[in-house]
Amino acid sequence: MTPPPDERFAVIARARRVWAIGAIHADAARLTALHAALLDKFEPGDRLIYLGNYMGVGAETIATLDELVRFRRTLLALFSPYLEAADIVYLRGAHEEMWQKLLQLQFAIGPAQALEWMLGHGVDPTIRAYGSNPDEGRLRAREGVLVLTRWTTELRDAMVGHPGHADILNRLKRAAFTEGGELLYVHAGVDPSRPLTEQGDTFWWGSGYFAKITVPYQGFRRVVRGYDRDHGGVALTDFTATIDGGSGFGGPLIGACMTLAGEVEAWIEA
Repeated sequence: MTPPPDERFAVIARARRVWAIGAIHADAARLTALHAALLDKFEPGDRLIYLGNYMGVGAETIATLDELVRFRRTLLALFSPYLEAADIVYLRGAHEEMWQKLLQLQFAIGPAQALEWMLGHGVDPTIRAYGSNPDEGRLRAREGVLVLTRWTTELRDAMVGHPGHADILNRLKRAAFTEGGELLYVHAGVDPSRPLTEQGDTFWWGSGYFAKITVPYQGFRRVVRGYDRDHGGVALTDFTATIDGGSGFGGPLIGACMTLAGEVEAWIEA
């Protein structure tokens, strides 16, 4: 059953096959290599989805976002009219969720505590990538809302100053599914006891639920995720797929091509 229209989710339309790329974690070299291999395999009717965590962990956030922007333009130029802008989908990962919250830190009830939590979960490299550092953030958080707002505005302006970065980060979706309801794509997890519209933060932080999917969730043939917080590696079950090879943590970046029947037709490892 196809979920009802909801702007928080992307609908992958008119797909013959869907290529999905797992968590990148700012490993720009692996992303560039995977894109080169993907370009040789991409065909008219294929669709592309990135499953979140483009930033964080690694130090190459800027180069990673630049490569996402470059490859999007390349694909659209080479495969028009078979491929449209909406056919390339970007999911929000845990690191993109933290980045969005960081840019609104002045509205947090306890901004200093919220910042420390984010730093503990890996937002430090992204702050540095856009020209600041955690100590500056800590100082600004203690000095009040106006000073903190200037800091988050500086970070936002730095992001906007890199062409295409804000465009990609402003178009992130919580999840995506093929228009016939065959495949569901999420970042880290989905709670099988709840409908798609009631998942909340489970998409980013609830990877522990994934092993509980032992029957088709909401009628989808397969649920595909791009990040496993337990770093269990690539895994395929009757109803799920994990395509996190550990990029950013010393492992490879993984791309997987699936048919609408949920069968894996090709793998790319970079």
